[in-house]
Amino acid sequence: MIYADEFPDEPKKGELNEDFGLYVDRTFYIVTQMKSNRYIEMVDNKWMVIKTPNGRKGQEWWFDQGSLTVRSRQNNKSFNIENSGKNINMQVWATNS
Repeated sequence: MIYADEFPDEPKKGELNEDFGLYVDRTFYIVTQMKSNRYIEMVDNKWMVIKTPNGRKGQEWWFDQGSLTVRSRQNNKSFNIENSGKNINMQVWATNS
């Protein structure tokens, strides 16, 4: 049990969310462990592919504390793996929660 007045505040912009290991609203890149160290990039505002670093917004991501999702700087949508993670395809979707 925890009392409401003792409940810890949620992390704010720039602070670390220790449960997820990500900083709130801080831009980051998702880099593969392949030899070429390529980046995950969103294309066509829907699909994710592996590309060389190019400085495009489609390669920039951030953690949203409100929805607890990783979002794209390109269109503010979050990504998921199709079929509840049982597929090899990753897609980008609007997040409501």
